[in-house]
Amino acid sequence: MKNEVSFAGFFLPESLRTNGRVANGNESITARVLAGAERARLQQQNRYLQDKIKSAHNFEEIIGQSPALQAVLDKVRSVAPTDASVLITGETGTGKELIARAIHSASKRRDKPLIKINCAAFPTGLVESELFGHEKGAFTGAIARRTGRFELADGGTIFLDEIGEIPPETQVKLLRVLQEREFDRVGGGSPIKVDIRVLAATNRDLLQAVREKTFREDLYYRLSVFPITLPPLRERKDDLPLLVHFLVHKFAARIGKRIEGVTEQTMQRLIDYPWPGNIRELENILERAVILTTDTMLAIPPDLLPLPDAAPASGQQSTLESIERDHIVAVLHQTDWVIEGPRGAARILGLHPNTLRNRMKKLGITRASHQIR
Repeated sequence: MKNEVSFAGFFLPESLRTNGRVANGNESITARVLAGAERARLQQQNRYLQDKIKSAHNFEEIIGQSPALQAVLDKVRSVAPTDASVLITGETGTGKELIARAIHSASKRRDKPLIKINCAAFPTGLVESELFGHEKGAFTGAIARRTGRFELADGGTIFLDEIGEIPPETQVKLLRVLQEREFDRVGGGSPIKVDIRVLAATNRDLLQAVREKTFREDLYYRLSVFPITLPPLRERKDDLPLLVHFLVHKFAARIGKRIEGVTEQTMQRLIDYPWPGNIRELENILERAVILTTDTMLAIPPDLLPLPDAAPASGQQSTLESIERDHIVAVLHQTDWVIEGPRGAARILGLHPNTLRNRMKKLGITRASHQIR
Protein backbone atom coordinates (compact mmCIF):
# COMPACT_ATOMS: atom_id res chain seq x y z
CA MET A 1 0.00 0.00 0.00
CA LYS A 2 3.04 2.37 0.33
CA ASN A 3 2.96 3.10 -3.44
CA GLU A 4 -0.69 4.12 -3.37
CA VAL A 5 -2.66 7.13 -2.19
CA SER A 6 -6.15 6.98 -0.74
CA PHE A 7 -9.08 9.08 -1.96
CA ALA A 8 -12.19 8.68 0.27
CA GLY A 9 -11.33 5.08 0.97
CA PHE A 10 -10.27 4.17 -2.58
CA PHE A 11 -6.63 3.84 -3.69
CA LEU A 12 -4.80 5.34 -6.66
CA PRO A 13 -1.57 3.75 -7.84
CA GLU A 14 1.77 5.59 -7.84
CA SER A 15 1.60 6.00 -11.62
CA LEU A 16 -1.37 8.34 -11.33
CA ARG A 17 0.06 10.74 -8.77
CA THR A 18 3.00 13.07 -8.21
CA ASN A 19 3.69 14.49 -4.73
CA GLY A 20 0.11 13.89 -3.65
CA ARG A 21 -1.36 15.36 -6.85
CA VAL A 22 -2.67 13.54 -9.88
CA ALA A 23 -0.10 13.11 -12.69
CA ASN A 24 0.22 15.92 -15.24
CA GLY A 25 -1.23 18.33 -12.67
CA ASN A 26 -4.70 17.77 -14.00
CA GLU A 27 -6.89 18.96 -11.12
CA SER A 28 -10.08 17.98 -12.97
CA ILE A 29 -9.01 14.34 -12.86
CA THR A 30 -8.62 14.61 -9.10
CA ALA A 31 -12.08 16.13 -8.79
CA ARG A 32 -13.63 13.44 -10.95
CA VAL A 33 -11.88 10.67 -9.05
CA LEU A 34 -12.99 12.13 -5.72
CA ALA A 35 -16.56 12.59 -6.96
CA GLY A 36 -16.66 9.07 -8.37
CA ALA A 37 -15.19 7.65 -5.18
CA GLU A 38 -17.77 9.50 -3.08
CA ARG A 39 -20.61 8.25 -5.26
CA ALA A 40 -19.27 4.72 -5.01
CA ARG A 41 -18.92 5.09 -1.24
CA LEU A 42 -22.51 6.28 -0.88
CA GLN A 43 -23.77 3.46 -3.10
CA GLN A 44 -21.76 0.95 -1.11
CA GLN A 45 -23.07 2.41 2.13
CA ASN A 46 -26.64 2.19 0.85
CA ARG A 47 -26.15 -1.44 -0.18
CA TYR A 48 -24.61 -2.18 3.19
CA LEU A 49 -27.50 -0.64 5.09
CA GLN A 50 -30.06 -2.51 3.00
CA ASP A 51 -28.17 -5.78 3.43
CA LYS A 52 -27.94 -5.14 7.15
CA ILE A 53 -31.67 -4.62 7.40
CA LYS A 54 -32.33 -7.79 5.40
CA SER A 55 -29.83 -9.82 7.42
CA ALA A 56 -31.47 -8.72 10.65
CA HIS A 57 -34.99 -9.46 9.47
CA ASN A 58 -34.87 -12.04 6.70
CA PHE A 59 -36.78 -15.31 6.66
CA GLU A 60 -33.80 -17.40 7.67
CA GLU A 61 -33.27 -15.50 10.91
CA ILE A 62 -36.70 -16.30 12.29
CA ILE A 63 -35.20 -18.78 14.70
CA GLY A 64 -37.00 -21.99 15.65
CA GLN A 65 -38.17 -25.40 14.56
CA SER A 66 -41.20 -25.92 16.78
CA PRO A 67 -44.46 -27.03 15.13
CA ALA A 68 -46.15 -23.82 16.30
CA LEU A 69 -43.58 -21.64 14.54
CA GLN A 70 -43.45 -23.80 11.41
CA ALA A 71 -47.23 -23.47 11.06
CA VAL A 72 -46.79 -19.68 11.05
CA LEU A 73 -43.99 -19.83 8.47
CA ASP A 74 -46.13 -22.06 6.24
CA LYS A 75 -48.76 -19.32 6.26
CA VAL A 76 -46.13 -16.70 5.46
CA ARG A 77 -44.96 -18.72 2.45
CA SER A 78 -48.54 -19.08 1.22
CA VAL A 79 -49.60 -15.43 1.51
CA ALA A 80 -46.33 -13.63 0.67
CA PRO A 81 -46.60 -13.92 -3.15
CA THR A 82 -50.10 -12.44 -3.11
CA ASP A 83 -51.22 -8.87 -2.46
CA ALA A 84 -53.69 -9.87 0.26
CA SER A 85 -53.91 -7.75 3.40
CA VAL A 86 -52.52 -9.60 6.42
CA LEU A 87 -53.44 -9.07 10.07
CA ILE A 88 -50.70 -10.34 12.39
CA THR A 89 -51.84 -10.89 15.96
CA GLY A 90 -50.06 -12.06 19.06
CA GLU A 91 -48.84 -10.99 22.46
CA THR A 92 -46.33 -8.19 22.86
CA GLY A 93 -42.81 -9.27 21.96
CA THR A 94 -43.69 -12.30 19.82
CA GLY A 95 -42.05 -10.91 16.67
CA LYS A 96 -44.92 -9.45 14.67
CA GLU A 97 -42.70 -6.96 12.86
CA LEU A 98 -40.28 -9.76 11.98
CA ILE A 99 -43.12 -11.69 10.32
CA ALA A 100 -44.23 -8.57 8.44
CA ARG A 101 -40.70 -8.11 7.10
CA ALA A 102 -40.58 -11.78 6.11
CA ILE A 103 -43.82 -11.41 4.14
CA HIS A 104 -42.50 -8.32 2.35
CA SER A 105 -39.11 -9.92 1.62
CA ALA A 106 -40.79 -12.94 0.02
CA SER A 107 -43.27 -10.87 -2.01
CA LYS A 108 -43.13 -9.45 -5.51
CA ARG A 109 -42.75 -6.02 -3.87
CA ARG A 110 -39.46 -6.94 -2.21
CA ASP A 111 -37.50 -4.37 -4.23
CA LYS A 112 -39.87 -1.58 -3.21
CA PRO A 113 -40.02 0.09 0.21
CA LEU A 114 -41.46 -1.41 3.37
CA ILE A 115 -42.73 1.55 5.37
CA LYS A 116 -43.63 1.07 9.03
CA ILE A 117 -45.71 3.25 11.29
CA ASN A 118 -46.49 2.57 14.93
CA CYS A 119 -50.05 3.80 15.29
CA ALA A 120 -49.67 4.12 19.08
CA ALA A 121 -46.59 6.32 18.88
CA PHE A 122 -48.35 9.51 17.79
CA PRO A 123 -50.97 11.71 19.45
CA THR A 124 -54.46 11.29 18.06
CA GLY A 125 -54.28 14.55 16.12
CA LEU A 126 -51.05 13.61 14.34
CA VAL A 127 -51.76 10.03 13.25
CA GLU A 128 -53.70 11.14 10.19
CA SER A 129 -50.91 13.50 9.14
CA GLU A 130 -48.32 10.73 9.55
CA LEU A 131 -50.37 8.30 7.49
CA PHE A 132 -51.61 10.58 4.71
CA GLY A 133 -49.41 13.69 4.90
CA HIS A 134 -50.64 17.28 4.97
CA GLU A 135 -50.63 20.43 2.88
CA LYS A 136 -48.92 23.63 3.95
CA GLY A 137 -51.18 25.54 6.32
CA ALA A 138 -53.49 22.59 6.93
CA PHE A 139 -53.24 23.22 10.67
CA THR A 140 -51.20 25.23 13.13
CA GLY A 141 -47.55 24.33 12.71
CA ALA A 142 -47.94 22.92 9.18
CA ILE A 143 -45.36 25.24 7.65
CA ALA A 144 -44.69 23.00 4.64
CA ARG A 145 -46.25 20.15 2.71
CA ARG A 146 -45.54 16.76 4.28
CA THR A 147 -45.49 13.43 2.48
CA GLY A 148 -47.33 10.73 4.44
CA ARG A 149 -46.34 7.10 4.95
CA PHE A 150 -48.88 5.79 2.44
CA GLU A 151 -47.39 7.98 -0.27
CA LEU A 152 -43.87 6.87 0.66
CA ALA A 153 -44.96 3.24 0.43
CA ASP A 154 -46.35 3.58 -3.11
CA GLY A 155 -45.41 0.46 -5.05
CA GLY A 156 -44.35 -1.32 -1.89
CA THR A 157 -45.76 -2.37 1.47
CA ILE A 158 -46.98 -0.43 4.48
CA PHE A 159 -46.88 -2.02 7.93
CA LEU A 160 -49.36 -0.59 10.42
CA ASP A 161 -48.14 -1.71 13.84
CA GLU A 162 -50.48 -1.51 16.84
CA ILE A 163 -53.39 -0.93 14.48
CA GLY A 164 -55.82 -1.31 17.38
CA GLU A 165 -54.74 2.10 18.69
CA ILE A 166 -55.81 4.04 15.60
CA PRO A 167 -58.49 6.65 16.44
CA PRO A 168 -62.03 6.17 15.09
CA GLU A 169 -61.94 9.25 12.85
CA THR A 170 -58.82 7.94 11.11
CA GLN A 171 -60.30 4.46 10.71
CA VAL A 172 -62.78 5.82 8.15
CA LYS A 173 -59.99 7.25 5.99
CA LEU A 174 -57.92 4.09 6.32
CA LEU A 175 -60.90 2.07 5.11
CA ARG A 176 -61.08 4.30 2.03
CA VAL A 177 -57.44 3.56 1.19
CA LEU A 178 -58.05 -0.18 1.49
CA GLN A 179 -61.19 -0.03 -0.66
CA GLU A 180 -60.29 2.56 -3.29
CA ARG A 181 -56.48 2.78 -3.07
CA GLU A 182 -56.64 6.55 -2.77
CA PHE A 183 -56.56 9.21 -0.06
CA ASP A 184 -56.37 12.97 0.49
CA ARG A 185 -53.63 14.75 2.35
CA VAL A 186 -54.83 16.64 5.43
CA GLY A 187 -55.96 19.99 4.08
CA GLY A 188 -55.84 18.74 0.51
CA GLY A 189 -58.60 18.28 -2.03
CA SER A 190 -57.01 16.19 -4.76
CA PRO A 191 -57.13 12.41 -4.31
CA ILE A 192 -53.76 10.65 -4.43
CA LYS A 193 -53.70 7.16 -5.95
CA VAL A 194 -51.39 4.56 -4.43
CA ASP A 195 -50.42 0.98 -5.24
CA ILE A 196 -49.66 -0.59 -1.89
CA ARG A 197 -49.97 -3.76 0.13
CA VAL A 198 -51.18 -3.38 3.71
CA LEU A 199 -49.88 -5.45 6.62
CA ALA A 200 -51.17 -4.73 10.11
CA ALA A 201 -50.37 -6.01 13.59
CA THR A 202 -51.87 -5.81 17.04
CA ASN A 203 -51.69 -7.41 20.46
CA ARG A 204 -55.30 -6.44 21.13
CA ASP A 205 -58.43 -8.51 20.60
CA LEU A 206 -59.84 -6.57 17.66
CA LEU A 207 -63.03 -8.60 17.53
CA GLN A 208 -63.71 -7.54 21.12
CA ALA A 209 -62.99 -3.96 20.08
CA VAL A 210 -65.50 -4.40 17.25
CA ARG A 211 -68.08 -5.62 19.74
CA GLU A 212 -67.32 -2.62 21.96
CA LYS A 213 -67.76 -0.28 18.95
CA THR A 214 -64.22 1.11 19.28
CA PHE A 215 -63.00 -0.49 16.05
CA ARG A 216 -64.93 -0.54 12.79
CA GLU A 217 -66.16 -3.97 11.74
CA ASP A 218 -65.74 -3.24 8.02
CA LEU A 219 -62.15 -2.11 8.58
CA TYR A 220 -61.42 -5.24 10.62
CA TYR A 221 -62.50 -7.51 7.80
CA ARG A 222 -60.60 -5.47 5.20
CA LEU A 223 -57.43 -5.82 7.24
CA SER A 224 -57.95 -9.44 8.20
CA VAL A 225 -58.18 -11.01 4.75
CA PHE A 226 -55.42 -13.39 5.83
CA PRO A 227 -54.94 -13.56 9.63
CA ILE A 228 -51.75 -14.91 11.19
CA THR A 229 -51.54 -15.48 14.95
CA LEU A 230 -48.08 -15.78 16.49
CA PRO A 231 -47.56 -18.25 19.32
CA PRO A 232 -46.20 -16.93 22.62
CA LEU A 233 -42.74 -18.09 23.65
CA ARG A 234 -44.14 -20.35 26.38
CA GLU A 235 -45.73 -22.40 23.57
CA ARG A 236 -42.38 -22.61 21.75
CA LYS A 237 -40.20 -24.06 24.52
CA ASP A 238 -38.47 -26.35 22.00
CA ASP A 239 -37.13 -23.22 20.28
CA LEU A 240 -35.58 -21.69 23.40
CA PRO A 241 -32.12 -23.31 23.16
CA LEU A 242 -31.82 -22.22 19.51
CA LEU A 243 -32.97 -18.70 20.34
CA VAL A 244 -30.70 -18.42 23.37
CA HIS A 245 -27.57 -19.52 21.51
CA PHE A 246 -28.37 -17.27 18.53
CA LEU A 247 -28.98 -14.20 20.70
CA VAL A 248 -26.01 -14.79 23.00
CA HIS A 249 -23.72 -15.09 19.99
CA LYS A 250 -25.19 -11.91 18.45
CA PHE A 251 -24.84 -9.84 21.62
CA ALA A 252 -21.36 -11.20 22.41
CA ALA A 253 -20.16 -10.27 18.92
CA ARG A 254 -21.69 -6.83 19.18
CA ILE A 255 -20.19 -6.14 22.62
CA GLY A 256 -16.86 -7.79 21.82
CA LYS A 257 -16.90 -10.65 24.32
CA ARG A 258 -15.99 -14.31 23.86
CA ILE A 259 -18.81 -16.50 25.15
CA GLU A 260 -18.70 -20.20 24.34
CA GLY A 261 -22.07 -21.25 25.70
CA VAL A 262 -24.68 -21.13 28.44
CA THR A 263 -24.49 -23.09 31.67
CA GLU A 264 -26.87 -26.01 31.98
CA GLN A 265 -28.53 -24.53 35.05
CA THR A 266 -29.12 -21.21 33.29
CA MET A 267 -30.56 -22.90 30.22
CA GLN A 268 -32.98 -24.90 32.34
CA ARG A 269 -34.10 -21.77 34.17
CA LEU A 270 -34.66 -20.05 30.84
CA ILE A 271 -36.75 -22.99 29.60
CA ASP A 272 -38.81 -23.11 32.80
CA TYR A 273 -39.51 -19.38 32.84
CA PRO A 274 -43.01 -18.33 31.56
CA TRP A 275 -41.77 -15.34 29.47
CA PRO A 276 -44.76 -13.00 29.66
CA GLY A 277 -42.72 -10.47 27.65
CA ASN A 278 -41.90 -13.16 25.06
CA ILE A 279 -38.87 -12.84 22.75
CA ARG A 280 -38.39 -9.14 23.46
CA GLU A 281 -38.00 -9.89 27.16
CA LEU A 282 -35.64 -12.76 26.35
CA GLU A 283 -33.50 -10.41 24.23
CA ASN A 284 -33.32 -7.81 26.99
CA ILE A 285 -32.33 -10.29 29.67
CA LEU A 286 -29.71 -12.01 27.53
CA GLU A 287 -28.15 -8.74 26.37
CA ARG A 288 -27.92 -7.53 29.97
CA ALA A 289 -26.42 -10.86 31.05
CA VAL A 290 -23.82 -10.74 28.27
CA ILE A 291 -22.82 -7.22 29.30
CA LEU A 292 -22.36 -8.27 32.92
CA THR A 293 -20.67 -11.64 32.45
CA THR A 294 -16.94 -12.07 33.04
CA ASP A 295 -16.85 -15.76 32.09
CA THR A 296 -16.88 -17.60 28.79
CA MET A 297 -19.90 -19.62 29.97
CA LEU A 298 -22.95 -17.43 30.45
CA ALA A 299 -24.70 -17.79 33.81
CA ILE A 300 -27.70 -15.60 34.57
CA PRO A 301 -28.08 -14.64 38.24
CA PRO A 302 -31.56 -14.70 39.83
CA ASP A 303 -31.79 -10.90 40.03
CA LEU A 304 -31.70 -10.70 36.21
CA LEU A 305 -34.44 -13.28 35.83
CA PRO A 306 -36.96 -12.57 38.61
CA LEU A 307 -39.17 -15.55 39.23
CA PRO A 308 -42.89 -15.01 39.83
CA ASP A 309 -44.04 -14.76 43.42
CA ALA A 310 -45.22 -17.84 45.25
CA ALA A 311 -47.70 -20.04 43.42
CA PRO A 312 -51.41 -19.51 44.12
CA ALA A 313 -52.83 -21.12 47.23
CA SER A 314 -54.03 -24.71 47.10
CA GLY A 315 -57.24 -25.13 45.18
CA GLN A 316 -56.64 -22.13 42.94
CA GLN A 317 -55.82 -22.70 39.30
CA SER A 318 -52.64 -21.05 38.07
CA THR A 319 -53.65 -19.00 35.05
CA LEU A 320 -51.61 -17.11 32.52
CA GLU A 321 -52.87 -13.79 33.87
CA SER A 322 -51.80 -14.66 37.42
CA ILE A 323 -48.32 -15.59 36.18
CA GLU A 324 -48.10 -12.41 34.14
CA ARG A 325 -49.34 -10.30 37.06
CA ASP A 326 -46.83 -11.82 39.46
CA HIS A 327 -44.01 -11.26 37.02
CA ILE A 328 -44.91 -7.62 36.36
CA VAL A 329 -45.20 -6.96 40.10
CA ALA A 330 -41.79 -8.57 40.67
CA VAL A 331 -40.18 -6.35 38.04
CA LEU A 332 -41.94 -3.25 39.42
CA HIS A 333 -40.54 -4.05 42.87
CA GLN A 334 -37.12 -4.43 41.27
CA THR A 335 -37.36 -0.96 39.67
CA ASP A 336 -39.02 0.71 42.68
CA TRP A 337 -42.16 1.06 40.56
CA VAL A 338 -40.49 3.20 37.91
CA ILE A 339 -42.05 2.42 34.54
CA GLU A 340 -40.21 4.58 31.99
CA GLY A 341 -36.54 5.21 31.32
CA PRO A 342 -33.46 3.03 30.76
CA ARG A 343 -33.91 1.26 34.12
CA GLY A 344 -37.68 1.25 34.14
CA ALA A 345 -39.94 -1.79 34.25
CA ALA A 346 -41.12 -1.26 30.67
CA ARG A 347 -37.55 -1.52 29.36
CA ILE A 348 -36.89 -4.69 31.38
CA LEU A 349 -40.13 -6.29 30.18
CA GLY A 350 -39.56 -5.18 26.59
CA LEU A 351 -42.85 -3.28 26.50
CA HIS A 352 -43.87 0.21 25.45
CA PRO A 353 -44.58 2.17 28.67
CA ASN A 354 -48.19 2.78 27.64
CA THR A 355 -48.63 -0.93 26.89
CA LEU A 356 -47.31 -1.77 30.36
CA ARG A 357 -49.67 0.74 31.97
CA ASN A 358 -52.59 -0.79 30.08
CA ARG A 359 -51.58 -4.29 31.21
CA MET A 360 -51.31 -3.08 34.81
CA LYS A 361 -54.76 -1.54 34.59
CA LYS A 362 -56.23 -4.72 33.13
CA LEU A 363 -54.54 -6.91 35.76
CA GLY A 364 -55.47 -4.59 38.63
CA ILE A 365 -51.87 -3.76 39.54
CA THR A 366 -51.64 -0.52 41.57
CA ARG A 367 -49.44 1.00 44.20
CA ALA A 368 -51.48 3.72 45.80
CA SER A 369 -48.77 4.66 48.28
CA HIS A 370 -46.17 5.29 45.55
CA GLN A 371 -46.62 7.43 42.47
CA ILE A 372 -45.69 5.56 39.30
CA ARG A 373 -43.24 7.57 37.18
